[in-house]
Amino acid sequence: MKYASVTERLAGLGGEKWAIHARARELRRQGRDIVELTIGEPDVPAPASLMDVAAAAMQAGRTGYSNGRGESKLLAALSERYTRSTGRPIGGDQFLCLPGTQTALYTVFSGLVEMGDEVLVGDPMYATYEGVITAHGARAVPVPLRAERGFRLSAADIEARITPRSRAILINTPHNPTGAILTAGDIAEIGALALKHDLWIISDEVYEELVFDGATFVSPLALPELADRVVAVSSISKSHAAPGFRSGWCVGPAEFASRLLPLSETMLFGSQPFIADMTAAAVSAPSPVAEGMRRRFAARADRLFDSLDGVAGLKVNRPQAGMFALLNVAATGMSGHDYAFDLLETAGVAVMPGSSFGEQLKDWVRLALTAGDDPIGEACLRIASHARSAVKLKAAS
Repeated sequence: MKYASVTERLAGLGGEKWAIHARARELRRQGRDIVELTIGEPDVPAPASLMDVAAAAMQAGRTGYSNGRGESKLLAALSERYTRSTGRPIGGDQFLCLPGTQTALYTVFSGLVEMGDEVLVGDPMYATYEGVITAHGARAVPVPLRAERGFRLSAADIEARITPRSRAILINTPHNPTGAILTAGDIAEIGALALKHDLWIISDEVYEELVFDGATFVSPLALPELADRVVAVSSISKSHAAPGFRSGWCVGPAEFASRLLPLSETMLFGSQPFIADMTAAAVSAPSPVAEGMRRRFAARADRLFDSLDGVAGLKVNRPQAGMFALLNVAATGMSGHDYAFDLLETAGVAVMPGSSFGEQLKDWVRLALTAGDDPIGEACLRIASHARSAVKLKAAS
């Protein structure tokens, strides 16, 4: 049978990157004691107050069709939030409400790139970025995020890779998997580059409310000179511990939202009104769970650093935000991929190979900070013991 070319373009860009997570779950089903530090699932349930809003809306009959842009109450709440955070007017006509950040990214790239175009994106990158770009026939051009720069995207490194086919720069701040945050200076330099070469900036800001003490989040949306070329995407998945509700949005110039509206209508023709009501309540006030997550994740990152940095040559990268920390395992003599599978099979700790996120992390693994304090402590003990054994074996070989 014949299939569309998109199936070939996306082959290998889906669930295969999460093979170690699937293997960890299989071992747990077999009765193995596995400490799971693979995926970034919030460590608390969605706030009961928000679920009460959704339940009340359903009982009130808010279960009918919506529209392709979003429910008016949610659009008004988003408009108020972004007007306040950016310091400039952001109207409801600048939004499209969609089922989560992933769908928002897919929709954005559907409207901004096509066959043969190029999108500049930091390497490492979130595992689905290459897919949402490649699906439309464009090519993801990796721009190295260097450890010595704190894994922050450099305008100079971007410019060195710009070609006549370049159409957009995809940034993620705060960043997954590194936990890095672009500074105001970084944003200004990247913005100047976008102006110079007439490029879009797509900014994934889903971790905005999980910034650790001492760091500051800056959105390119706040720069008036970039108003006609910045699109931001976000959701309540991380900030409100509500990934299963699949509620997100994109915001950009009013013309952008108008041009992409038919895409939204063709794909979905509206999200669920009762979830829109819940989301409106969520974005209208500070998250009741984000502060606790932020403090716990920062403390667990500190614990990983104190327990593992320097042990048998391991190096821990301290994140500035988010749900993850990185561990450099080059001293063990194994790649991050081989190390992750060996750690799982021999020590019962599941972590993500850095190579799932890009070539720049081939010597690293990613650890989720969303497990409880006790599992994190146990994982540190097992990882330290495993690393010492690996280094001894390397020295003996």
